[in-house]
Amino acid sequence: MTKRKIGMWLYQNGGGDKIQKKIIKQLKDRDIETIANLNLRDAIAKNDHIIYDIDNSNIKLDKLDLFFSYNAGEQTPYQTFLYKALNKVIPMINSYEAFELTEDKFQTSFFLRQHGINTADYKLCHRDDVHRLSDVMKKWKKMVYKPTDGWGGIGLTKIENEEALDMLIPFLNQVNLKYFYVEKFIDYDNTDYRIDIVDGKFVGCYGRKAAKGHWKTNVTSGGSVFLREPNDEIIELAKKVTKLTGLDIAGVDIIYDRKKEEYVVLEINGIPAFATPEQEKMGLDFNNKKIELIVDLIDKKTKNKGLYK
Repeated sequence: MTKRKIGMWLYQNGGGDKIQKKIIKQLKDRDIETIANLNLRDAIAKNDHIIYDIDNSNIKLDKLDLFFSYNAGEQTPYQTFLYKALNKVIPMINSYEAFELTEDKFQTSFFLRQHGINTADYKLCHRDDVHRLSDVMKKWKKMVYKPTDGWGGIGLTKIENEEALDMLIPFLNQVNLKYFYVEKFIDYDNTDYRIDIVDGKFVGCYGRKAAKGHWKTNVTSGGSVFLREPNDEIIELAKKVTKLTGLDIAGVDIIYDRKKEEYVVLEINGIPAFATPEQEKMGLDFNNKKIELIVDLIDKKTKNKGLYK
C-alpha cells in the first residue's frame, strides 16, 4: 500500500508549534507522512498541477492525500483561491464550501435561520440604501455593525443611538463597501460559550468574558477566557450547526438572550484555536482530545480519499 502523505498549514503562535509536532507524531505512528508549514502563498499553479517548491523538490499538491489548512491569521486572497482549486481534487479539512460559508457572517446567519437556528436579527443593505439603517436603528434601539468577513472582533462597532449612527455613515460611505451588514444588539451578560467540535464530536468548552466596561468577548479585543461547563442543550446546538454548515472542525460561539430567554448562535469559526499554554495551566485540558480526533479524522479521510473528491 502506498504511504499516505498530507500537507499541513497550522498557526505557530500561542503554542501552535507544539500542537503541530504532536499531530505529526501521531500521524507518523499511523504511517501518514506530513509536509508541515505548507503555505499556499508559496505555491504556484501551472497547467494541470499546483506546485510547492520545498528543498528544491517540486511537490504536486493536487497529488496529496489531504490538505489540512488551520491558520486564520495569515490567510490571503491568493491562498484561498488555491484552497478552492485544491478542494476540487483532494480532501480538505475544512472543505472549501464549509470554509467559505462560515467566513461570511451574513451567509452563515441566513443559512442557519433557514434551518430554524436562533441567530441575532440582521439586516443586509446595499451601499446605496444606507439611509435604511436609520429606520432599523429606530426599531432596534441598539445594533452592531459587522464586516461580513474577518475574525477576532475586528471592525465590530456598537451603535447605541442616532448620533453614533450619524458618525458611522460617513465612514461607511468612504470605505467603498458594496453592502452593509448590521445585527440587532442582544441583551446578554457580556459572556459567551465557545464550544469546540471535531468530526461531529464534542471536544470541550470554555467561556469568554468582555473586559469591564466593554461588550466584546473576543480575546483579541480585550476579553478573557474562563472555565465554563456547557449544558446538554448548548452541546447539541453546537453539534447541529456544525453538521449543517459542513465543517469538520468548528468553534461555535453561543450567548444567552436574556430578553427572549433562549440561546443564540453568534458565530461559527472554522479554525478555533487550541488552548494556549497559559490557558492549559488554568485548567483548559481539551487539547489532547482535540488532537486525537483530528488525527482520527485525517486517517479516515485519507483512507477514503475517493469519497471526498
